[in-house]
This record gives sequence, structure tokens and C-alpha cells, in this order.
Amino acid sequence: MKTQKRKMSLRDRLPGDPSAELTIQRMIRVNQAGEYGASCIYAGQLAVLGSRKGANIDAIREMASQEERHLKMFNRLIVERRVRPTVLSPLWQVAGHMLGVVSALAGEKSAMACTAAVEEVIDQHYAQQASILGQEEDDLRAVIEEARADEAAHRDKAIEHGAYEAPAYDKVSQGIKKGARLAIWLSERW
Repeated sequence: MKTQKRKMSLRDRLPGDPSAELTIQRMIRVNQAGEYGASCIYAGQLAVLGSRKGANIDAIREMASQEERHLKMFNRLIVERRVRPTVLSPLWQVAGHMLGVVSALAGEKSAMACTAAVEEVIDQHYAQQASILGQEEDDLRAVIEEARADEAAHRDKAIEHGAYEAPAYDKVSQGIKKGARLAIWLSERW
């Protein structure tokens, strides 16, 4: 029998749950780390594919630009809210860049498959955060929803540009999704 996960909100917490303040700090920390990692993925992809021309490369450049904008938003929140960034940033820099390079070396469609997998996880992650915030923290929820809309559009664009046609899409996608979920869990806490 599958256990149901309890829906968490800032107001509805049980003893032992993180405080509302800690929950918000974790959100900002993990989102800043995630946007940093995504920027590194796109940088790795562009390091391999950047000299090429075509719709896929233009799409990667556009998505990279949006990730940089998201990163600036969460960098600002890290400072404004006095949130400690994750200590894992150096790891995410290397891992993100390597994932971008490897996916691009496998071809443009593999780079798109990487994007589709990561953005699917991030879309779900941001939706959960927005739900937890509910009507509280309107400004933070608005930033998260704005980033979420872009991430969902990135996923859709990657699919349009052949993500599902990448070699071994299902296996590669599942591996990337597991890695993204692990990175989320670690960055929230460390």
C-alpha cells in the first residue's frame, strides 16, 4: 500500500516540521542553487554547441538567458532575506557544466532531452513550493511562479526541438530526474 504524503503549508505544521522561516530559507537556498546549476548546464551545452547555427542552438541561448535572469532574482533574495547559500555550489558548478557538456556531445537532441528532464522536475518542485506558500509570502510566490512558467516553457520547447528523439531518452531522462531530485534535497539542507 502506498502512503500518502501529507500536504504541507506554512501555517499547517506538525511538531518536528521546519518552522515557516526555515521553510522559506530552504526554498530560497534551493532555488538559487537550482538556477545556478541550470545556468551551468546551459553554459556547458553552449561550450560544445555554441558555434553552430540553427533553431536548437537559438533555443538553448534563449533558455540560458532566462536562467540567468532567474539566478539574478534568487541571488537578490539570498541577500535581501539573509539566507545562507548552499555549500554545494562548487559541486553544482562542476556537475551542471559536465551534464551540459556530456548531453551536448551526444547531440542537439540529447541536449534537449537533458533540458526536458531537468525542467520537468523543476516545474513540479516550484509548483509544490507555491502550494506551500499559499496566500502567504505573495512576493516570493510571485517570483517562484514566474520562474516556474519559464521552466515549463523550457520543457515544452525542448520537447518541440526533439528531446523525445534522443537516443535512450527514457533511461537518460529518468537518470537526470533522479539526479535533479537529489540535488534539490541536498541543497535545501546544506
